[in-house]
Amino acid sequence: MGENFPSIMFIGVLTLALCVFPGFVLSQNEGTIRHYKFNIQMKTVTRLCHTKSVVTVNGKFPGPRITAMEGDRLLIEVVNHVPNNISIHWHGIRQLRSGWSDGPAYITQCPIQTGQSYVYNFTVVGQRGTLWWHAHISWLRSTLYGPIIILPKQGTPYPFAKPYNEVPIIFGEWFNADPEAIISQALQTGGGPNVSDAYTINGLPGPLYNCSTKDTFKLKVKPGKTYLFRLINAALNDELFFSVANHTFTVVETDAIYVKPFETETLVITPGQTTNVLLKTKSHFPNASFFMMARPYVTGQGTFDNSTVAGILNYVIPSNIRHSKKLPLFTPSLPALNDTNFVTNFTNKLRSLATPQFPANVPKKVDKHFFFTVGLGTSPCDKRNQTCQGPNGTKFSASVNNVSFVQPNTALLQAHYSGQSNGLYSPYFPVNPLHWFNYTGTPPNNTMVSNGTKLMVLPFNTSVELIMQDTSILGAESHPLHLHGFNFFVVGQGFGNFDPNKDPKNFNLVDPIERNTMGVPSGGWVAIRFLADNPGVWFMHCHLEVHTSWGLKMAWLVLDGKLPNQKLLPPPADLPKC
Repeated sequence: MGENFPSIMFIGVLTLALCVFPGFVLSQNEGTIRHYKFNIQMKTVTRLCHTKSVVTVNGKFPGPRITAMEGDRLLIEVVNHVPNNISIHWHGIRQLRSGWSDGPAYITQCPIQTGQSYVYNFTVVGQRGTLWWHAHISWLRSTLYGPIIILPKQGTPYPFAKPYNEVPIIFGEWFNADPEAIISQALQTGGGPNVSDAYTINGLPGPLYNCSTKDTFKLKVKPGKTYLFRLINAALNDELFFSVANHTFTVVETDAIYVKPFETETLVITPGQTTNVLLKTKSHFPNASFFMMARPYVTGQGTFDNSTVAGILNYVIPSNIRHSKKLPLFTPSLPALNDTNFVTNFTNKLRSLATPQFPANVPKKVDKHFFFTVGLGTSPCDKRNQTCQGPNGTKFSASVNNVSFVQPNTALLQAHYSGQSNGLYSPYFPVNPLHWFNYTGTPPNNTMVSNGTKLMVLPFNTSVELIMQDTSILGAESHPLHLHGFNFFVVGQGFGNFDPNKDPKNFNLVDPIERNTMGVPSGGWVAIRFLADNPGVWFMHCHLEVHTSWGLKMAWLVLDGKLPNQKLLPPPADLPKC
């Protein structure tokens, strides 16, 4: 199905104490057990003529690729050899009843401390496509990330022509300074953090930065072939436009969900999202090279890295063509930095296949309706730090329904399961904003947010409709929201204030796109629906890391159902302790 499984060099740990040899896999009825070992270790990396030590998996930056097949069980042993606490999130994996392996620190697990290890144990159920893994603590995902490629079951074809080859392309951000020091200083001063020094493609910034020409991702292709690009936005804080000069994409999948194919010369992808596209090469050798370029889509008022990452697509030169001259290099035309119209039009083209084989099971009946505001605000300075660098001497904060999330000192899921949650969190997250106002109009005078660790509690199998409304309290801004543990259907979106009387009449309940990460439009709203059929504690947060650091996050607690297969499994024996 496009690529072979990697040779597994790592020894996993089975609870049955089986002796497992390199490359060994154990068949079972549901699929195959696959073992990986992630050694978290420091490695010296040079980019932009700047050398520094970064946190990596197995010394690789970006990290190693995980390849599995739908139905496989993964045992991934993570061993922490660095001073930082570590946790790994398998972004987009449903984690059905296996919330202990979801990964966000202090939500489903305590982090893995120095010298300790933890085996993430989960089965890929009903999913196939491109997902990814990344660190889920502080800003460590700036270098700790890699692709997850889930192939369809043996003998099951793609719902599009089989590509000649498949190419993972991961966008990231490079910081010359230590990202942990950057966010630590920002949280202390209350101001915005320093921006990155470059964007990267597969860890390489490309030739448009100073001292970076040799660090360029180059892809060689053959004429007349179809390539599947598996695109992942692992950047910390920026949505990105992406295009390949003189070539057209056919979009076929987003967030590991097949979509109705459509063509585009440019796409937009937010942090956390994945997009699979087909690129058909020219039928004859074009006697040219082509830039593939990405640069940010920006909606906020803050500073950002206004730069462009480039890779180069080269054609294999046929043996019958003499070549001595340097080939001309074509550059794509990318949208303007703030081209919200392009983003809206692109997003509106995304539709689920909605076929008998790949149905769009959007909930038609809704049990619970919620309205959440998302956006930036302020908090007062600490008593020991009288003047902060945020607006009017305050410090930046961010919130959902004006609640800025306070990270607990132990894992919420562990506290819930053990019945020791009293005082750790409140089960009364507000279903609506505490104060109603014109969310996208003139901002209110009071920009202060409240603080707390509050969860929204749902009975098992509750069908949810959630409206997420951007606010202009400190300027309208797009927010890519990621929901752990579930996919959701995007049934509607628009600009201005959501109108509960008019807007639901235009909801798409036939073939809405199914995702795990969705941008709340700048100065607008998005409506999603999902079925809470997965017991556990599930994080929901902005995937702009700076906003998450400022508190734009919350969690859902889905209670056990009545049947045995509707209950959260017990925690593993090696679950890390705080």
